[in-house]
Amino acid sequence: FIASAISSLATDPRLGVAPAAKPKKILVDFSSPNVAKPMHVGHIRSTILGDCLVRVARFLGHEVTADNHIGDWGTNFGILILAIRRAGFQLDAKSPTALEDLERLYKEGSLATKADPALMDAARAELAKLQSGDAASLALWKEIVEVSNAACQRIYDQFGLKTDVILGESFYRDKVDQVYAELAKHKLAEESEGALVVWHDEEPRFSRDAETKMPFIVRKKDGSSNYASTDLATLLYRAEHFKADEIVYVTDGRQQDHFHQLFLTGDKWFKASGRKLPRLRHVWFGTILGSDGKAIKTKSGDPVRLQELIDQAEKLAFEAVTSKNPDLPEAERKAIGKAIGVAAMRYADLSSNRTMDYTFSWGKLLAFEGNTAPYLMYAVVRVRSIFRKSGLAVGQGEEGATDPETPAEIALARKLLAFTAALDQALEELRPHHLCTYLHELAAAYGAFYAADSVLVDDPAVKARRLMLCARTTSIMECGLRLLGIEPVERM
Repeated sequence: FIASAISSLATDPRLGVAPAAKPKKILVDFSSPNVAKPMHVGHIRSTILGDCLVRVARFLGHEVTADNHIGDWGTNFGILILAIRRAGFQLDAKSPTALEDLERLYKEGSLATKADPALMDAARAELAKLQSGDAASLALWKEIVEVSNAACQRIYDQFGLKTDVILGESFYRDKVDQVYAELAKHKLAEESEGALVVWHDEEPRFSRDAETKMPFIVRKKDGSSNYASTDLATLLYRAEHFKADEIVYVTDGRQQDHFHQLFLTGDKWFKASGRKLPRLRHVWFGTILGSDGKAIKTKSGDPVRLQELIDQAEKLAFEAVTSKNPDLPEAERKAIGKAIGVAAMRYADLSSNRTMDYTFSWGKLLAFEGNTAPYLMYAVVRVRSIFRKSGLAVGQGEEGATDPETPAEIALARKLLAFTAALDQALEELRPHHLCTYLHELAAAYGAFYAADSVLVDDPAVKARRLMLCARTTSIMECGLRLLGIEPVERM
């Protein structure tokens, strides 16, 4: 049975993974950086986890929409626009320092408005002009968003990541009035201290009787919208426009209360209005820690910029490749270093159970031993080298293969057949570390097989079956790595 199953994978581009019997329309909300700020270390997990879940869900046959729900509306823009105009700054979207200039101006504006109430009033006035559709304010806002999106896309390109839509908070600004009206109509929301709120008395923490009041505020005292109102409008749009069967939100664990209340409110609202609510799932994650056991930051206390981490990863990976294989041409070593650097960052994040914190360590990320990207990538290189040495392409030389016989052959074959289960578990639990664990165990099973059983032996039948096991290992390892967003390399 094992021999037949392994053999049949030779002509199966899906490697034995059957597409979902009942495909779903799944929308994944992930990355979600704030406009006018460079992406930092805190964006790694949402970006990488979300991208991996999109890849796995698509491979399993679901129709997936990858939505980057950016923060491109709100009070911050009044402060930023005021700072730009006070400084007489001319924003050049093509300038390589445009995003840094915006970040600097926002910091200056934030300090100024905190120190001077009159300037805060001026910032609110700028926001009111923007929200009322003032042409000059909207033109400047669009330039700011364009600069931010371009900077984020440069990082996404390095990660090999594409989103289908970028619908930020601004897209829903004209859709929140329907939320207020319907919540009031169905008596789900009420006025409280000037704000419009939803109570969830069935949940002690969110009830009116809680010691610390935590209502779900859907409209602020000043009449403006907030995350709650925008997220409810977003939920309705995704259900009606995208016809989503399932919506997956990938965010920091500190937002668990917000999403718990959002899901409760959405459930009551959709039931009251006779709508079908998509399955709502919150993929929350822990914190990336520094060597001191605290959230990783720069020496000045600011978040570490994501681009700086990527650059450092590629530099250190290039040095590691050079030390191991100095005879490779420099251009090839740089290309390999680039691939390994990004892969190491991806894998360190994905291989950790997402709800746990993990410690960021360059030594661990780039190690060629243990549960790391370099180890798995090197395992693929080792398998491919067997085919190069024998003058065969992967998949050739399998004719006349007999059934697996040795303990190491049988163990490897069984592990190869567990690929589907690993993918199903990763998607059902929305925890990519299950796929990482599987690939690490597969690499270990191959290592044990390689150590115990020579592949290029004289007996043609034994050689054929071992080449077959090598070929399937290559195919499944490479497929699994690509689902993690890691591109395998030929040499290391």
